[in-house]
Amino acid sequence: MSEIQYRNPEGLFDPTPFAFSHSTTTSGNGHYVFISGQSGGEGSGHVLSEDFRLQVKTALQNLITVLKASDLTTDDVLKITILVVGHDQEKLRIWTEEMYKVWKNNQFPASTLIPVPRLALDGMLIEVDAIAFKSLQIR
Repeated sequence: MSEIQYRNPEGLFDPTPFAFSHSTTTSGNGHYVFISGQSGGEGSGHVLSEDFRLQVKTALQNLITVLKASDLTTDDVLKITILVVGHDQEKLRIWTEEMYKVWKNNQFPASTLIPVPRLALDGMLIEVDAIAFKSLQIR
């Protein structure tokens, strides 16, 4: 795991109740992993529920699966971008609750949420992409 610094400068609002940090940074020997947008589609059949919360949970689980394939965890994520169809305060509340369940240490990545009219496939309600950093251990 890389040493990520989380910065929430004084003079700006505290973003942690909304499950993000104003900035994150890391340095050292390693490489970045850019993760394509993960939807709320379940399994190889990409089955989409009509339930927003279920799509959020699935999108986050799909993100974890992709991270795991590079020997990473959510602790290695520096930045996420969230695209939400029909964004409103209820969807923001659901997103935030689910982020707290995944980022249990409350050290959240930098984040941008973008309301959109639609996504790539009919029925997709959310898509989450990420940038992570994989630290290389020097032996």
